[in-house]
Formats: sequence, structure tokens, C-alpha cells
Amino acid sequence: MPDLTEKKTAEEIPAQAAVAAAAKSEKARSLGSDAWNDLRRKPIFVISALLIVLLVVIAIAPGLFTSVDPRAGDLRQHYLTKPNYSHLFQADWFGYDLQGRSIYARVVYGARASVVVGICVTLGVTILGGIAGMVAGYFGGWVDTIISRVTDIFFGIPLLLGALVILNAFTSRTIWSVVFALVALGWTQMTRVMRGSVITVKQADFVTAAKALGAGTGRIMFKHILPNAIAPVIVVATIALGGYIATEATLSFLGIGLQDPTISWGIDINSAQKVIRTAPFALFFPAGMLSLTVLAFIMLGDAVRDALDPKLR
Repeated sequence: MPDLTEKKTAEEIPAQAAVAAAAKSEKARSLGSDAWNDLRRKPIFVISALLIVLLVVIAIAPGLFTSVDPRAGDLRQHYLTKPNYSHLFQADWFGYDLQGRSIYARVVYGARASVVVGICVTLGVTILGGIAGMVAGYFGGWVDTIISRVTDIFFGIPLLLGALVILNAFTSRTIWSVVFALVALGWTQMTRVMRGSVITVKQADFVTAAKALGAGTGRIMFKHILPNAIAPVIVVATIALGGYIATEATLSFLGIGLQDPTISWGIDINSAQKVIRTAPFALFFPAGMLSLTVLAFIMLGDAVRDALDPKLR
């Protein structure tokens, strides 16, 4: 009579082999892959990502969307002409402004300044603040004390007020002068976020093991700590990008930011406020485009935050 134990073991071997093969074929899942799988199923992420891609394409190649010169005006024929909504993508689709310029063309070309300022400022504050926060969080001691006190000093300066002071020192205010002013004052938030994240990560066992194996400081910081501490910084940077675009528009609206001949939604909003009663469309379209842009980046940041934070899964 056959042994029942041997028969059961023989039957279990193929099942165990199949499970082992499936486990072996399955790729190792990381936080990034999990976040991406989660993001793809979120409608808010898809919508905001499509809007941002469209804005970037408009900023890179505005000629694909209009052939009208956004600086060409004709006061004799086009002074505050109302929109013609049946003329899609044509010069009079959104009407004409105070100087007889096509509002649609200026809305299209105004995306370039806003997107460039937002992306460049975000990259600048992320790099500058990330390095400062990583150094402070990793080394601690007097290094952390000095960086934290300098951060507190800059953090106490209101971003908008400080940018007004800095930009007044420039005789010609261009996109790069606005970027410089916002980076010089906006890095403090990223420093605090990175510092707190590094302090948490550097206490992990894999960092202790790397030190025990003789890994250098640079390798530990950039190979082990940075990849595991960067997620909160990415979330904050994505949300802050929309805020920087709004700040640039505010500075341009106040007459301290970008100036002609640069095309900016803030400049157009400033000029349109004079005729808000008689021609509200001159204010509505640049302001609506600005609001849509800021909302898209904030929505993207919220989706990324939910995906990268395991506690929210």
C-alpha cells in the first residue's frame, strides 16, 4: 500500500513549483512603481497631467495654435471689439484689448512666461533647498544650527514683499530676474521639508549598514538617503509650482514683475482692470487661463501626494 505522506508530497511539488515560478517572474515593486500604478487610475491625475502637457506644448510652440502677432494692435478697427465665439482659434475669438491686440493670441503666448518661470523657480528652490536641507539633516550639530538659523531669517521674509524689494533693484525686469528673486526667497520651505525627511531616513538600518561597510559620506547621502527622502520634496515642489506661477502673475499685475515687450497674463490682467465694467472679457480670459494653470498644478500635486504617502493608501 503506497505511503499517503509520500503521495501528498508528490502532489504538492508541482503547485509549490508554480508558486515559486510566479513569484520569481514578478518584478520587485518599489515605491515609485506603486505610486505610478496608483496615479494611472486617478482621474484627477489624468486630467491635470493632460492640461499641463497642453500648456507645455503651447509654451514651446505657440505658433501651432495661432498665427496672429500678439503685439500687433489696431486701435482704429479693433479697440475693445467683443469676442466672436464662432471664429474658433482666430484672432477675434476672445476679442481685442485696449490696444487693439488679439486677446486669444496674447493668452497663447502668455503661457510661455508663466510656464518658464514656474518650472525654473521650482527647479531652483528644489536644488538649492534640497542640498541645504540634506546637509543640515545629515550632519546635524553646528552645521544644522547655522543652516536652520539662516533658513529662519529668510523664512521670515514674505515672498511677495521680498520679491518686490529685490526686483526694484533691477533696471530691466525679465523672466530671469523674476526667477532669481523667487528662488532667492523660496528655497526655505524645501530646506525644511528635506531636513526633516533626511533626519528620519538616516536612522534607518540600511544607512547604518552602509556606514558599517565603509561607504563614504557622499555615497551614503546621494545613493542611500536621497532616493528615500526625496518623495516629500517632490510633492511640495509640484504643489508649489502653481503658487510660483500665481506669484509671477501677481508681481506683473502690480507692475513690478515682467514688463513689455514680454507677454504675461499678469500684465494683461493689469491693463484689463481699467475696462472691467465695459469690457469684462478682456479680464476674464487671461485670468481664467491663469486660474486653470494654477489649478492643474495643484491638482497634480494633490494626486502625487496621495500616491507617494503610504499612510493615505
